[in-house]
Amino acid sequence: MKGKINAKTAFSLLVLLAGIIFYVAWSAKFNAWTDIGVYTVTIILVGFGAIGSILSLLPSEE
Repeated sequence: MKGKINAKTAFSLLVLLAGIIFYVAWSAKFNAWTDIGVYTVTIILVGFGAIGSILSLLPSEE
């Protein structure tokens, strides 16, 4: 498996990073480290970022 990073992988990593940055920034600004709304947005962003990264790095069947 080659570890080439293409546009899909880069976008997925940006979404994952956005989720982590969102959680830390929002929680630090509003002191809401255990807020269910922040968890919801973070889980969606990190989940799509992680799954997208994994799927984009899998070898294609072409």
